[in-house]
Amino acid sequence: MNAPWKPATIGTRDPFSCFVGDEATADLVRMVAGEMGWSPDKVFNGGLRAAIQSLAVSASPQILLVDLTGSGDPLNDINGLAEVCEPGTVVIALGQVNDVRLYRGLLSSGIHDYLLKPMHPEMLRDALAQALAMLNAPKAGDAAVERPHCAVAVIGARGGVGASTVAASLAWLMAEQAGRSTALLDLDVHFGTGALALDLEPGRGLTDAMENPSRIDGLFIERAMVRASEKLAVLSAEAPINTPLVTDGGAFRQLQEEMRAAFETTVVDLPRAMLVQHPNLMADVPVAVIVTELTLAAARDTIRLLSWLKTHAPQTQVHLLCNRMIANGQPEIARKDFEGSVERKLDHVLPYDQKLVAQAAKLGKPVAEVGKGSKTVAPLGELMTAILAMVDGEAAAGLGAKQAGGSASLIGKLGALVAKRPAKKA
Repeated sequence: MNAPWKPATIGTRDPFSCFVGDEATADLVRMVAGEMGWSPDKVFNGGLRAAIQSLAVSASPQILLVDLTGSGDPLNDINGLAEVCEPGTVVIALGQVNDVRLYRGLLSSGIHDYLLKPMHPEMLRDALAQALAMLNAPKAGDAAVERPHCAVAVIGARGGVGASTVAASLAWLMAEQAGRSTALLDLDVHFGTGALALDLEPGRGLTDAMENPSRIDGLFIERAMVRASEKLAVLSAEAPINTPLVTDGGAFRQLQEEMRAAFETTVVDLPRAMLVQHPNLMADVPVAVIVTELTLAAARDTIRLLSWLKTHAPQTQVHLLCNRMIANGQPEIARKDFEGSVERKLDHVLPYDQKLVAQAAKLGKPVAEVGKGSKTVAPLGELMTAILAMVDGEAAAGLGAKQAGGSASLIGKLGALVAKRPAKKA
């Protein structure tokens, strides 16, 4: 419904239409519509069911008001409206149920806004003005022609190193600071935290995509993505843990292709197990961020991931980020020894700020948003700048020299690290 607007169809579509369930609301909408230069004749009775029946045989308006009053299951019934609404229609729902879960569910379904009845005229004017602004704003598709798509895979060398935290913050930075329309794709379908990090309900989009890959298209992406802001959307899941992941990876590849068409940036939170099972997920990803820590196990797996990427995704530019660096503490492995073992320098080091991380979790916001402007998250901004510079071709030659190494023996490297670890006290 709120799919990318198609300017070529503007001449054949009405600017406004409304379907309401009571006469008092109809009178209010007619008054405000008249003030905005729209025909009061486009206000009809019947609510959601009448809207579905009408739009099934006629073109959708640019802005549609639809009354959900009387619907026993608004979240399910709204899917029927989505089937008949053309891409580009901005839908504003009206209703009498004051429930934040309903509100979030409607937004994740593609609804632009939800207004409680009875409405105040000023409330309706503001909602319609915002809908007009959305239609008249520059579209992501227009900007995508000028800027190449930026796809980034964030991979944790070990579980618990904070890869999902980095992915959510990087996506937020791309959207809010770089101003790029950004999709965060969380491929941990059972335990992913992409939506949780942004205080959102994950929805069923990702699980629906796996169950029905043939349904994946631009309209499916628009309805399945959960909007975190005007520029940032998330596709995540909380699939039942008694349901194993059975897929050949085709659905994930199709999702990547559709996101490439709909967004300027895609940040993929890619579990390392998915990397092993579906190596083709990295086929068209130009940038990878390996999130690691200064431990023996992380060093081992960082070496293995760097080697894997060099062999299976030689086109991918790799950034090595050390997360949760303790300023005054003694890490398990010294930074110099770690870098020697993996045969490359750490590109970015993110200090550990327990207070900031806890505050971000309580607020349901990315660490980069809560700590913006602080030295703690500055390395994330530097990471974003380096990625965009490479993708846009401004510093491809300089950044290309940082491609992963991996020629030495894994056993030899780890043996050297073990020898340098301090002996345990008796």
